[in-house]
Amino acid sequence: MLTPILALISWTLIIWVWMYVTRIPAMKKAGINPQDAAHPGALDILPSKVRQIANNYNHLHEQPTIFYALMVYTHLAGTTDTLNIQLAWAYVGLRVIHSLIHCTNNHVMSRFILFKLSSLALVALAARNIAAAF
Repeated sequence: MLTPILALISWTLIIWVWMYVTRIPAMKKAGINPQDAAHPGALDILPSKVRQIANNYNHLHEQPTIFYALMVYTHLAGTTDTLNIQLAWAYVGLRVIHSLIHCTNNHVMSRFILFKLSSLALVALAARNIAAAF
């Protein structure tokens, strides 16, 4: 149950590297002083292709925090049956595909469908843990 956590953390770090590999050259090209990034919106002039990677990195720090806590709970509660493990891996896989779309062609409806499916996997994991608790 803990390995999906490691997988999603590793993926988040890959996106982090991708973000800086694209952002730093784009900032240099745009003549943005790194100190200017201290102000909200200063990087809005960067190309969309660069900003969407940073946006995805931020997204990987939002809902996945629930996933991380839920996986630790599932492990500690001993509810690591086959279905919960499959749901956890489904969540990770869907988030990776979501990231790839977000960071490349950024097709919003595709992202939305993947986000919805990953959210349903998370809800199913939570519901199964709630049921097991009672």
